[in-house]
Amino acid sequence: MNMKMLRRYAMRAGVVAMCSAALSAVPMMAQGGGGGGRGGMTPDAQLAQLTTALTLSADQQAKIKPILDADAAKITALRTAQDPDMQTKVAAIRTAQHATIKALLTADQATKYDAMPQGGGRRGGGGGAPPAPPQ
Repeated sequence: MNMKMLRRYAMRAGVVAMCSAALSAVPMMAQGGGGGGRGGMTPDAQLAQLTTALTLSADQQAKIKPILDADAAKITALRTAQDPDMQTKVAAIRTAQHATIKALLTADQATKYDAMPQGGGRRGGGGGAPPAPPQ
C-alpha cells in the first residue's frame, strides 16, 4: 500500500468518525416530531406508563386514552404548522391535560400523578410551572 492510499483511507475513517460523533450529538428527530405525546411518547406509551404508575382501572384507561390522543393531535398540528407560539400553546395543552386527567383519578392516584414529572419530554421533565420561590 502506498502513502497516497493510506492517506485516503485515514481521511475517510476521519470523516466517518466525525459524522458519527455529529449524529450522536443530535437528538433523534423522529421522536420529537411524530411521537405525539410527552417527549415523543405515543399516547399508547403514555397510557401504559400512567397505568403502571397509578394502577389505572380499565374504566379510567378508557377515559384517559381519548384525552391523550386528542392532545397529541393538537400538538402535532402545532408542530406541523410551525406555530411561532408553539411552546406557550403546548404548555397550555399540557396544563389542561393534567387537570382533566387528575379529575378522573382517585385521591391516592392524584397525589402520585402530581408527583410525576409533567410534560418536559425531551428536556428531561418539568415542563410545568416553575417551582415556587422559597418562603
